Amino acid sequence: MIRTLTLPGHVSPLALLPPLLLMLSACSPRVGSSPSPPGAVPQSIIFLIADGAGPAHWTLAAFADEELAVRQMKTVGLIDTRGFDHTVSGSAPTATAYATGVRSRMGMVGVGPDSLPRETVLEAAMERGMSTGLMTTTAIVDATPAAFGAHRVRRSDSGIIARQMSTKGIDVLMGGGRAAFRAGAQPDAIDLLAEVRQKYTYVESIDELRRLDLASVDRLLGLFAEGDMGVVSARGAALHDMTTAALRILGRNPNGFFLMIENEESDTQAHANAPAEVVIREMLDFDGAVRLALEYQADHPQTLVLVTGDHETGGISLTYDQRREVVMQYASGAHTGVLIPIFASGPGAERFGGIIRNDEVGRALIELVRARR
Repeated sequence: MIRTLTLPGHVSPLALLPPLLLMLSACSPRVGSSPSPPGAVPQSIIFLIADGAGPAHWTLAAFADEELAVRQMKTVGLIDTRGFDHTVSGSAPTATAYATGVRSRMGMVGVGPDSLPRETVLEAAMERGMSTGLMTTTAIVDATPAAFGAHRVRRSDSGIIARQMSTKGIDVLMGGGRAAFRAGAQPDAIDLLAEVRQKYTYVESIDELRRLDLASVDRLLGLFAEGDMGVVSARGAALHDMTTAALRILGRNPNGFFLMIENEESDTQAHANAPAEVVIREMLDFDGAVRLALEYQADHPQTLVLVTGDHETGGISLTYDQRREVVMQYASGAHTGVLIPIFASGPGAERFGGIIRNDEVGRALIELVRARR
């Protein structure tokens, strides 16, 4: 049993270094693994983001399951999550840095600090004839997916973001956020949901998703809740089923694909200072999606798989009690500036090792997509 405490006042980020070093050690390359040759260009990219997950989140997961999928990944680094004009960032500017290669301001998605739109890696992939997908356990219009599929100065413009994302030509969109597509959320009061259902195979439940003949689905819109999809105990195997469906659909394109997969609850539950068991369940569920991505990569070696977070939430540190058993402690209910881990496997993985900036991640992704012949 891992006990959970919330600490009053400030705890130094240095308190997170021991679990960070443990986690990096646990994720060293497996014997016998062979990396792609330097300079290789991926055909497809699967980018998985555990929102709010820092080194202690991953350490808790590693303690709970010594066979984490991320332990198979050959390259490990750390990401500096700062924004254009701030040190402790949020999901909107950090996801924008990943999506565009440009650091931006708080609350902005898909735009630079000058408020002008920037091309995203998803848009660059579409230009190369690749299929594209965005999926999350929260609203599909939330900050992280919105940064890849929309351009707004305010991440709160959910109705406009829903219209931009669903009319762009993205092949797979799955998550919650049905309310953003309804007439009441649209500036013109038009029922966007009715409109986009003419263009997509549409489902509103995971059971409906499971019943689909995916071989006959070209474009899929799954809106599984009015808002977010909740914790694992509420959403069940949704992340597994969504990931499986997305890979089945997108993987048919001989030109490859770009897919972003997010678990939001690793952030939401840390904001709430939830017990360790809750955080662990979210991280293990997310790692299950990582496993699916790596299984796809095993059959399609030209796939780059990246796993990271956008920032750390909760200031989690792992101390010990009288029996030297782990005690999980929260320093905050907010974001922190701690460096966060990134794991990479496949062609181009070498570009994501060491200590790198979040905008460097985005630039590398866009360069890898543009380098395709």
